[in-house]
Amino acid sequence: MEKAGKSITVTMDEYIEGFPADIQKKLQQIRTTIKKAAPGAEEKISYAIPTFTLNGNLVHFAAFKNHIGFYPAPSAINKFQKELAVYQGAKGSIQFPIEKPVPLNLITKIVKFRVKENHAKLTPVKRNKTKKNDPSQSDPKK
Repeated sequence: MEKAGKSITVTMDEYIEGFPADIQKKLQQIRTTIKKAAPGAEEKISYAIPTFTLNGNLVHFAAFKNHIGFYPAPSAINKFQKELAVYQGAKGSIQFPIEKPVPLNLITKIVKFRVKENHAKLTPVKRNKTKKNDPSQSDPKK
């Protein structure tokens, strides 16, 4: 798709195909890993990068000159900070160096964590709905 002389990525396949073969391989590995860790997650392009959604945004990833960015949300960065300490990153991002193998097992753990986190947002919290002046809800020993 063309817009003002620039190509706009519409699908994840198109995004991945825009990179050299060695980078495509890493991106496909990440894609496959996410699919296995989050069955039912949907693929889309959001913020011009590959995104998986399941009850909201799950994770994003993108290729750059020297690294592959992985964006699982700040909560996941906090949860896995020990395992992620060997990588550069920021509040909601991780940089996997291009020249090193992608840590697929770690990505699996992070994605599974994000699936649980997104699922928990949908589960209503049960609260005690006792009414203050309802005698049927009061303690009979009083």
